[in-house]
Amino acid sequence: MTAAPLYQRVGLLFVLLGLWQAIVTVFHVSPVLLPSPADIGVRLYELVASGQIWPHLAATLISVLSGFLIGSIAGVIIGGIISLFPALERLLYSYVVALQTVPKVAIAPLLLLWFGYGLTSKIVIAALVCFFPVLVSVMAGFNSADVNQLEMMKSFGATRWQTLIYLRVPSALIMIFAGLEIAAVFAVIGAVVGEFVGAQRGLGYLLTVLNFNLDVAGVFAVLIILSLIGVVIHAVVKAAGRRCVFWAQSERVSFVS
Repeated sequence: MTAAPLYQRVGLLFVLLGLWQAIVTVFHVSPVLLPSPADIGVRLYELVASGQIWPHLAATLISVLSGFLIGSIAGVIIGGIISLFPALERLLYSYVVALQTVPKVAIAPLLLLWFGYGLTSKIVIAALVCFFPVLVSVMAGFNSADVNQLEMMKSFGATRWQTLIYLRVPSALIMIFAGLEIAAVFAVIGAVVGEFVGAQRGLGYLLTVLNFNLDVAGVFAVLIILSLIGVVIHAVVKAAGRRCVFWAQSERVSFVS
């Protein structure tokens, strides 16, 4: 799906911000309920200029990026192994689904108990959130290889690994990058959930502090930063997908645009 031109998206953003500012000004909405975009911009500048945001931003970025990499690598490896052995897929897939259905918020306190209140527990939560969409996309991609091509590889005496490298992996790349796009967004959610439950640093922790102090403009400012993190990581993954799957751009699937 092709995105709208940049000037149209920026224009829509300014229209929405102008409408928001007008509503808050005309109806005298309390800043405790809904601050104006101008107040949010000022508060965002204060957080950045004072340096208050940087330790929390660094902690969240480490959790997000580490969790994304660990969860994605694990999803690709385990998904590939399961796909190569149908018996293993029938045996393990239901357990993987059962693990995914458990709400991560519910097991976050356990992970904090096991791994502590530092970055490790946040990385584990982010990795778990990223793992399943990548795993499913890898399995779907590997199983999407053309049957006739598989038979041709077998008739030419190709080994299992040759079939994997030269047929299954190229066929799966479109779906794999679609799963990675989803995981890139989920990684931010997973890290922030862990910081909500218990943390000493991080943007999720800062959100709870600002919310407790009724600093609603600050809460919106931090939410903007979190959104930017997700957008940037997703854009990087999408660009990497375009570069790696250059031969199939017309067929590429993107679930997050």
